[in-house]
Amino acid sequence: MREGIHPDYGPVVFRDRAANYAFLTHSTMTSEKTIEWEDGNTYPVVDVEISDVSHPFYTGTARVLDTAGRVERFERRYGKKG
Repeated sequence: MREGIHPDYGPVVFRDRAANYAFLTHSTMTSEKTIEWEDGNTYPVVDVEISDVSHPFYTGTARVLDTAGRVERFERRYGKKG
């Protein structure tokens, strides 16, 4: 590997604000905000909108779309076939 062209790789805390969940991992992402972790050290924290804890695919909770209302609106606008 060439020296001086790669970003720094270090510990970072990713925090899912929707689920109130945080996890410590290694990443090249950085942040001005910091958080004191359970081990007593201070790490940069990156806020994310969604993680495996709050994502519907992983949690088994899916959002229900109002498809009936969309179909009725389409039929009113363009007429029913037949």
